[in-house]
Amino acid sequence: MPGSIQSIERAAAILRLLAAAPGPLRLTEISSSVQLSRGTAHGILRTLTEVGFVDQDRVTGKYLLGAGLVALGGGLVDPNELRARSMNWADPLAARTGEAVRVVTPETGDARVVHYVFRPDHSAQKADVGAVLPGHATALGKVLLAFHPVAVPDVLTFYTARTLITRTTLTAELTRIRRQGWAVERGEHQMDMAGIAAPLTGLGGLVVGAIGIHGAVDRLLDPAGVPRPRLLALVQECARAVGRELTTLRTQV
Repeated sequence: MPGSIQSIERAAAILRLLAAAPGPLRLTEISSSVQLSRGTAHGILRTLTEVGFVDQDRVTGKYLLGAGLVALGGGLVDPNELRARSMNWADPLAARTGEAVRVVTPETGDARVVHYVFRPDHSAQKADVGAVLPGHATALGKVLLAFHPVAVPDVLTFYTARTLITRTTLTAELTRIRRQGWAVERGEHQMDMAGIAAPLTGLGGLVVGAIGIHGAVDRLLDPAGVPRPRLLALVQECARAVGRELTTLRTQV
């Protein structure tokens, strides 16, 4: 069996030191306490700061635990933060595709809508912000299940004749999604509606949400049920842009 990874052990030692300290610590105090060179300790602290696990006081230069550690117990990314980071990209996606756009976060195997952009054709529409979409029957939900898996029931809720209702068929679909990096919905939730979605990745490549378009089946998919290449490319491009925004995310104390 392979041994432990030294860099992770060192990072864990620094986090334990900061957790036990009565107040913020200087770099020299940290390096001497964990018996590391200043350069090695600084490199680890810089990485921990980038991922939000450690904060550095801008005035004193001292280090303390970051609120990112607390956030681990409450969710991947604050929904309001995800919405704010995606707004500048979701609106242009709706304009360029001509379809409605949703941004979702994981919720116990399903997908909760945190941002919605109307289809830009001035037709009667209703925003579904706050709605929970079924994980197994929507493109957005399947993206989250594929990259942020939870236990899947043996039998799944039936919506249309196209809904994936067994764990075997859904597992095969999720494997395809992980391999190709996107998901498609072919009338599985509503018979006449389709969706195309891609994951939103944050720090460390962790999937924290999904973004996608939804609309009439014949607009989004070709007769074989394959996403129209231009629309798929636009969704993936948008997801990458939001991902770049998320990797700059800093949790505020």
